[in-house]
Amino acid sequence: MSEKRSAGLLLFRRTPDGLPEVLIGHMGGPFWSSRSEAAWSIPKGEYEPEEAPEVAARREFEEELGLPLPEGEWWALGEARQRNGKFVTVWAVEADLDPELVVPGTFTMEWPRGSGVLREFPEIDRVGWFALPEALPLLVAGQRVFLERLAERLDGAAGSAGAPGAPAPGG
Repeated sequence: MSEKRSAGLLLFRRTPDGLPEVLIGHMGGPFWSSRSEAAWSIPKGEYEPEEAPEVAARREFEEELGLPLPEGEWWALGEARQRNGKFVTVWAVEADLDPELVVPGTFTMEWPRGSGVLREFPEIDRVGWFALPEALPLLVAGQRVFLERLAERLDGAAGSAGAPGAPAPGG
């Protein structure tokens, strides 16, 4: 059996004073509804071995947020293994997006468990822009490393003429 893999895109923007903010989404469904800390995620999703992770990241962004990915340079933030054993690969893209325009994708599950009743829930029930220190405790623990990598990348880019990133795959 192959390992599960997910790919995602972390949008970031800079405030007028130059500080970075990231766009993250609160996970939908009944398990997460009353939680805030460690209940937010980078828009991402699973992909099969025959699909390129860059293609999956773009698809999942569009499915979860209901919007096309804004244009921008892709910065590879690498891969991290989550507690559940899944490998997650993330890219950062500097772009702005209005959270009010998000139309989240949905999933169906039996709820309450064992009831035989299938209900539909949003994959992400709300999104927001957060400064890195605010976003860190909100993100599920296994994704926090990507904020740290983004901060390191931004610190490095500030000291140069703008460190080159990977070109936007497929676009």
